This record gives sequence, C-alpha cells and structure tokens, in this order.
Amino acid sequence: MSGYTPSERLRALPPYLFAELDRMKQAQVKKGADIISLGIGDPDLPTPPHIIQALALAAADPKNHQYPSYEGMLTFRKAAADWYRGRFGVTLDPATEVLTLIGSKEGIGHLPLAFVNPGDVVLVPDPAYPVYQAGTLFAGGESYFLPLTAARDFLPDLGAIPTAVLKRAKILWLNYPNNPTGAVAPREFLAEAVGFARQHRLILAHDAPYSEIAFDGYRPESILNIPGAKEVAIEYHSVSKTYNMTGWRVGFAVGNAEILAGLGRVKQNLDSGVFQAVQHAGIAALAGSQQCVADNCRIWQERRDILIGGLRDMGFAVASPRASFYAWVPVPAGFTSSSFCVELLVKAGVVVTPGNGFGAAGEGFVRAAFTVNADRIREAIERIRQLGIRGS
Repeated sequence: MSGYTPSERLRALPPYLFAELDRMKQAQVKKGADIISLGIGDPDLPTPPHIIQALALAAADPKNHQYPSYEGMLTFRKAAADWYRGRFGVTLDPATEVLTLIGSKEGIGHLPLAFVNPGDVVLVPDPAYPVYQAGTLFAGGESYFLPLTAARDFLPDLGAIPTAVLKRAKILWLNYPNNPTGAVAPREFLAEAVGFARQHRLILAHDAPYSEIAFDGYRPESILNIPGAKEVAIEYHSVSKTYNMTGWRVGFAVGNAEILAGLGRVKQNLDSGVFQAVQHAGIAALAGSQQCVADNCRIWQERRDILIGGLRDMGFAVASPRASFYAWVPVPAGFTSSSFCVELLVKAGVVVTPGNGFGAAGEGFVRAAFTVNADRIREAIERIRQLGIRGS
C-alpha cells in the first residue's frame, strides 16, 4: 500500500521553526556536544510555589476531574478581568469579554477559522510568530505580509497596504512587546492601528504574552487602553511567560464580545476546555501577589545586560530590548541567518534562532533568548568570542 498523501494545506506549511531547531540541536547532543540553547523562548525559572500549591489542592478535588466548561470557569474569567482592571485600568465583563484558552497559541490558530473564508486576506507582520500564518493557511486565507524593519522601529507601515488588499482583509495581527524583535509599540502607534481597523472594518488581534516582562521602568500598554478598541479588537494573554507556566497550557483572550463569541464557537467544536485544576492555578497566579513577576523581571534584566553587553563588545550592533526576553541580533558580514545559526551550533555549541524562520523580512538577523542562567550566557558569549567572529 502506498503512503498516505498529506492535504494541500499541510504540504503548504513550512517546517515548524522550533521543531526543526530542536532536531538540529538533538543531532549535536547525540555527538556529545554541550549545548547552550538560546533558541526557544521557554523560561527556565520555576513556577512560583503558591501556584503549584493551588494546582495540587484543586487536582485532589473530584469536582475538577470532569469536563470543564467550554468558555472556562467563570471564576477564572473573573480573575482575568480583575487582573486587567488592576494592571491596565480596563473594565471587562467576565461573562462575555473574557474567553479561556488552552494557552494562547490555540486561540491564535483558531481565530481565522471563525472569520476567514477562502480567498480572504489576513495581515501578518513579518517577521512574526509562525502561528499567525499557519492559522490563516488552515482557514483557506491568504497572508499579506507587513515588513517590520529597523528603520521603522519594527512597526508595520499600515499606510503602505494596497487598497485592493484591504478590500479583502479580515484580520490585522499585531504583537507588542514583539516576538522575535523585542520591539515595543508607542501609544501613538496603537491608536493608529485601532483607527485603521475601525476605518477598514478589520478584526485587530493583538498578541500580548510579553506585556509583563519589561525593564528599566517601562510598562507596556494594552491595546484596550485605546479609546474605541473594544469595537474592533481582542487581545491575547497567557500565564506561560509571566509566571513561568509554559507547560501548563492556560491563557485567555479579552475584548470585543462578538469576536470572542465567534472564536468560542470554533473551540466548542474542536476542544473541551482547560482542566479545571489548571484554571484554579491560573486564578492563584492572577489574583495573588505579583512580586514573583517583579522578581523574574530583575533576573531577565540581569541576563539581558550580560548578553547585550557581551555581543556589543564583539561589535554586534544589537539593541537592548525594553521588554520580552529576546535579543534581535544582526548577523555578521558573510553570513545569512541560517548559516550563522549553523556556525554557532556546530562550532560553539550555541543555539540561536534564524530570523528568516519568522518570515522573509527576518533575514539578516538571529533571535537569542536569554532563558538560561547568567553563567551559561557568559559561557555562550565566550564561546562565540573564541570563534573570532565580529559583528558588523
């Protein structure tokens, strides 16, 4: 019997960036290499103890062993709404303006299924988190890429989008603080984006999982801080990066009730919600002391300074990010994004992520995540230094 033929949508997908990166890393590990991975944005810090304790108590309660509600426990959604009011001054109705997600990734991937028909356009930043494009493809839509360049501080030029494209566009994706560039968006740009979405009847989907990982006194805003945003926008949040809970898989989307209802209908048909014990842990995270978040940020900032300082000493013209745990590093002369990654992996045992894996406009950069301890970052810098490579 011949092999099964994948669907056209699967064949159209590029290899998932992080899976391919892990494959390359494991090949070097099998050769006995000591690998320092700055490749994937997965915090190495532990989940705070009070959150773990909340999970343990809830997991022992048989009431939490049955199917959860599709939209999430109202108590979790209320905790998310209370957190939003305390953090951003934004008032949300927990019943209609908050939707629980199995991590924000699935909510991002499912949104186009609710609103995009074959032939519709989705406006996708480039470079960007790959799921924006993948979700569009699965829905039969077309991605129109918005280049993020250093010359524009990695903000898309909304005015450059052709009128013919806008007539077919349904969703505009934004992500600030940004992955992979570490860029942040000023309030003026967020206001421009809200006005643009209202003018062209777009869903404005703002992915904001790094809003709490910020440095030097900077405090990112919510898109919902902008007047009129609730008419067009939803915002994605995840406890994954804020509370070191990437494996727990719980997040939420907030904002426009009609958009969230459409996303919720897709989820009703494709998943069965978040394990209630994990939602109780999420409540503990959102409603408890946020000192753990501030403590984490001090650690991220120390690591950032070590990484950025070491790279600059070697001549790399790399910006120091005000938020996220990513450095967006220009590759040296004579290298592409991919060839520089291979050079560092094979000759130095250091993993970084090629910028072109996030989109064509990412060529010429690599992303380095400061998600290993300070000593390992120092060692990674020293290994790169010993290669004799200088930035340009």
